Amino acid sequence: MLTQYSYDVFDLKEISEVEEIFQDPALIGFNVTIPYKEKILPYLDELSDEAAQIGAVNCILIQDNIKKGFNTDVFGFEKTLAVHRKDFHSSALILGNGGAAKAVQYVLGKYNIPFKTVSRNSDLNFENITETIVTENPLIIQCTPVGTFPKVEDCLNFPFEGMTEKHLVIDLIYNPENTAFLKKAAEKGAKTANGFYMLEQQAEKNWEIWNFQKK
Repeated sequence: MLTQYSYDVFDLKEISEVEEIFQDPALIGFNVTIPYKEKILPYLDELSDEAAQIGAVNCILIQDNIKKGFNTDVFGFEKTLAVHRKDFHSSALILGNGGAAKAVQYVLGKYNIPFKTVSRNSDLNFENITETIVTENPLIIQCTPVGTFPKVEDCLNFPFEGMTEKHLVIDLIYNPENTAFLKKAAEKGAKTANGFYMLEQQAEKNWEIWNFQKK
């Protein structure tokens, strides 16, 4: 028998509104996006190993009234990194410290790639990062929403002068396809990639969870 599915948008003003969504008996799961990837945790019954270690969830499976959280951003970013990374991309800068950045941290840790986090509230921030630090870290992953449609002209305050042709710059944003951040990185000769492949791969993993983990 062919099962019919639909994929809808639940636009929440507050995370507490998720309680109402959970009341739908037909719901088998949903995705979680910014800014709720961390705030959703108290509303769940179980977490996958990755989600528990990361502290962020972007996929939820509802089975036998159990709400289990997964982090498929890990799978998507790992696939993206495998496509683009070279051996000399041996240390990284992660821009941002939200749920997506935590998935990136997890993957880099898995592959023993040392990294520094740059965020508004970290010791290394967008006010004190230098060209030298950028040059010394040839892998840069942009995990903030800055530059997302419709604010496509927005760009992080960043010392692009430190980039070289040996840099790999991955911006997790996929709309627009080419962010202001990626454009400025490309101008310095860096190899660039957006977040669309990561989006596709995490979606494939979501589908697998919703369809093959259900009894």
